[in-house]
Amino acid sequence: MLTDNTAELRSPSPSLALRAVKWLIGKRPPVFPHDAEGFAKAMTGRALPEDAPMPARFRRRFIVEEQAVQGQKVVTLHPRSGPAPWHMLYFHGGGFVQPMFAVHWPLIAAMIARCGISVTVPLYAVAPESPHSAQEALADAVYAGLAAKHDPARIILNGDSAGGHMALALALRLVRSGGPLPGKLALFAPWLDLTLADPAIAAIEPHDPMLKIGTLRACGALVAGPRDPASAELSPLYAPLAELAQLPATRIWTGRHDLFIVDSRTFAARLHAAGADAKLYEYEGAPHVFMAITLTREAKDVFALLKAFLAS
Repeated sequence: MLTDNTAELRSPSPSLALRAVKWLIGKRPPVFPHDAEGFAKAMTGRALPEDAPMPARFRRRFIVEEQAVQGQKVVTLHPRSGPAPWHMLYFHGGGFVQPMFAVHWPLIAAMIARCGISVTVPLYAVAPESPHSAQEALADAVYAGLAAKHDPARIILNGDSAGGHMALALALRLVRSGGPLPGKLALFAPWLDLTLADPAIAAIEPHDPMLKIGTLRACGALVAGPRDPASAELSPLYAPLAELAQLPATRIWTGRHDLFIVDSRTFAARLHAAGADAKLYEYEGAPHVFMAITLTREAKDVFALLKAFLAS
């Protein structure tokens, strides 16, 4: 479902740089196996994955703070000028089962530099070694600590892929509990339905070099465990309109060669139907989490829109 009021095509054709990177992605070993059986094998008896270390140069570029929350590392980066007026709580993607990737650090650095914000990044323990409920509990605790010392109206929740899911799910839990809501919500290619139930997604799959339906469904079932992966708590696409109406202003960025574009369109339309302040930005030919390719025209447009969103 796509309407002029909820979606905008920002880039009608991919830049040469984006085309080149997408070609390279297709030539490299996939982050996730391309079938459910391969995914199950990769998850069985694996060595505990480790987060990509923060680049050493970040300690020269930013003010770096580190703390432990519920026994897990949380990193906060401020501009060299000090804590910024807007503070972002950012959740990295990876299907809930992969740790912080090396490409996430430059993405965070670009947002700090281009938007003038502070960013807090929880390095959460991944499934299946740690349950998804522990990821949710950590997100709640980090947000509570941040909101206790920073005006919630000046906090923006953000994340990519599964991290976008975590940001949105956190906001919905705050709606249900009556807790202090963040001022804004930004979602980069969010995973909105763990079951990928919409049949229209199949038409996108041949164009997506990273994500495959069977793999994601297997991953979603693994992450859900004994809970229903199609429930609103685990698939925020299905959150009631009454809850969506209470969300803060929301912006979504997704490429058209990303499996998640279908659910992003549906979700943006549901937000609009609920009366929420919401907008979806689409990019032709762009793969999953394309904004991590920070030097492309498309990524720079995302950062410019994010900066304008914070200024509005």
